[in-house]
Amino acid sequence: MNKIEAIISIKPQFVDEIMKGNKRFEFRKSFLKSIPDRCYIYSTKPVGKIVGFFTIKQVLRDEPEKIWQKTSKKSGITKDFFDEYYSGKNKAVAIEIDRLFAYKTPKNYHEIDIKGKPPQTYKTI
Repeated sequence: MNKIEAIISIKPQFVDEIMKGNKRFEFRKSFLKSIPDRCYIYSTKPVGKIVGFFTIKQVLRDEPEKIWQKTSKKSGITKDFFDEYYSGKNKAVAIEIDRLFAYKTPKNYHEIDIKGKPPQTYKTI
C-alpha cells in the first residue's frame, strides 16, 4: 500500500496558532481528493522551513457558511478573515488536524527529500 504524503504552505502566524493548539483546522479553497497519510507544514517566509507535520482527521467540503458553523471554535481565525478569504466562493475546504508533530529544529526544504520548490498552497510528494 502506497502512502500519500503532501506538503502544505502556511503563513507563520497561522503555524504558530496550530503549534499552540488554537487552530485545529486549515482552510483552503481546494484540496486533494485523497487524504494524505502525512501532511508536512511548510512555514512560509520569513521562516521558510518545514516545522513539522500532521495527520488528518477529516476533510470537510461544503459551502463557506456551513464550514464556519462546524469549525469556528477551533478555527484560529476571525469570522471577518474567513469571510474575506472565501469572498465570492461557494465552496470551502477545512482540513481537520488530528495528530501534530513539531520538529525541535525546523528543517530546510531539501532535508525532507522533496523535489522542486515549496508550493504556493499544497502538493503531493
